[in-house]
Amino acid sequence: MDVPGRSDIGAARSRIAGAVRRTPVLEVDLRDHGVDARVVLKLELTQHTGSFKVRGALNSVLSLPAHATGVCAASGGNHAAAVAWAARRAGLGADVFVPENATPAKLARIRSYGARIHAVQGYVKDALEACQVYADDQGLPLLHPYDTFETVSGAGTTGLEVEDQVPDAELVLVSCGGGGLYSGLAIALEGQAAVQPVEPEACPDLARAIEAGRPVPVDVGGAAADSLGAPYIGDIAYAVAAKAGIRPVLVDEEGILAARRWLWDSVRVLAEPGACAALAALLTGRVAVVPGQTICVIISGGNNESLPV
Repeated sequence: MDVPGRSDIGAARSRIAGAVRRTPVLEVDLRDHGVDARVVLKLELTQHTGSFKVRGALNSVLSLPAHATGVCAASGGNHAAAVAWAARRAGLGADVFVPENATPAKLARIRSYGARIHAVQGYVKDALEACQVYADDQGLPLLHPYDTFETVSGAGTTGLEVEDQVPDAELVLVSCGGGGLYSGLAIALEGQAAVQPVEPEACPDLARAIEAGRPVPVDVGGAAADSLGAPYIGDIAYAVAAKAGIRPVLVDEEGILAARRWLWDSVRVLAEPGACAALAALLTGRVAVVPGQTICVIISGGNNESLPV
């Protein structure tokens, strides 16, 4: 397994420069929730395609051999949309595999970028399996949603922006599904800020892997499953977490939905449930806060179906 380093993330930033957005940050006051710290949100939901995924997708597409004519991908929706966008930008065809219950909002995004959608009965793991069969049959490169050198390097460019925009950040909180964004951030910010992955209790991929001593298949569910419902944690993310002795923080469904509601009510940021797990950990007191420290929370995606209820 090849784990990227900070220099690889720097190379990815140069590769995708001018194509992806430098997403904004927003300072919020959480003292009413008992959080005596400076809290800054990194709004990755304002990225092209509505999530951070475009960083890894574009870096992957731009790293393909010059003779490539098309790509395929599978995900709950965000990675598929990002690959569709990146492929169109590079003049490539794209076939994307999604669970048949993918949200209409995510399907509409994918279609808008011209990709061919293959709806698969089941979950993300089933879409990945079908995509692998198709890739092998058609001779197409499969762009994995979270566990390749190029995907993690691209996702890690978020961390380089955090370094520039919130240079005093001591703790970075990030929602974790397959772990591509978590591991990219941890590599980019190693020695500068602690990076804490947060998982829904209903999607505990990294938690189960830490318990087992290796990535293991996990049954997933809940409101955050369409973006955080990976069938297992990535090898790269597991290696990064295990090396650093990191254990994920787990948050419940109620906390995630309350954090989503707070984001909308307080700052009119409409995030998808999975993107709110990291903020939920802060609002529910699951993360120890040192008074006066600076905390950066990554709001990773915003491909929603409706307003919070």
